[in-house]
Amino acid sequence: MMKRIRVLVAKPGLDGHDRGAKVISRALRDAGMEVIYTGLRQTPEQIVETALQEDVNVIALSVLSGAHTYLFPRVMELISEKGMKDVIVIGGGVIPESDICALKATGIREIFTPGTNTRRVIEFIQTAVGE
Repeated sequence: MMKRIRVLVAKPGLDGHDRGAKVISRALRDAGMEVIYTGLRQTPEQIVETALQEDVNVIALSVLSGAHTYLFPRVMELISEKGMKDVIVIGGGVIPESDICALKATGIREIFTPGTNTRRVIEFIQTAVGE
């Protein structure tokens, strides 16, 4: 039996909007993945520690506040420090196109912006974890 994909959906930072995180959590669950949702206002340290404890395949970060240029790279730094080389990190939220290339350069595998079909996110995760 194949192991189910485990995804940590996390909301780093101080924004209080989590509708997108909840929508993607539900879509991933419906696709057969195990989803752990951190809730609002998590620090990068809390997110990486939870990912380590839960032995996840994927961390899905969601930010609407505009703090993605600090928070996403900080998560990547901590993942590197913990030696979590097999964990795939994706991001989503209101992220300007001009920031995406720099975020991917830190190791974020993909960025999904508003309007992305949840099927695309599911397929991306399934493909990336299967590599």
